[in-house]
Amino acid sequence: MKISAAQRVQNENRIRAAMDRLLRGEIPPGGNCDIKTLAREANVDRTAFYGTRPYAHLREEFEHRIQQLQATGHNPDPKTAQIDRLKSEIDKLKNSLAQANSTIQELSDFRSQALARLAAQHDEIQRLRTTADPGTNISLLPSARQKIIGPC
Repeated sequence: MKISAAQRVQNENRIRAAMDRLLRGEIPPGGNCDIKTLAREANVDRTAFYGTRPYAHLREEFEHRIQQLQATGHNPDPKTAQIDRLKSEIDKLKNSLAQANSTIQELSDFRSQALARLAAQHDEIQRLRTTADPGTNISLLPSARQKIIGPC
């Protein structure tokens, strides 16, 4: 069905008004900042925005304006902005978790090495206590198990 020039101008005006609302971030519930929502808000058939249809130039203009906004760091669709922000936060958290796991592994390795060294030093001390040469000027200290009896 053909539309008159006046109807076409009215449709274009509705499309441009809907385009401005969407690009300001006035996204209707259940919608996005996309052609489907634009067509629904302007009450125009979505297929009119594709190919050689009458409003293809408005689709190109809409997509170009969205790209310009995104290039300047503005995202008219709050859901998309939230998704991008959450993805960025997830990446940061994954990096933080990987770094924490690496630190935990390093500290576990250090703990194991420290315990092994302490055990080796304990064994060496025990060996030295049992092999003390009686001819030297070394006094044996009482072990922790022996009670030290001192003046009362």
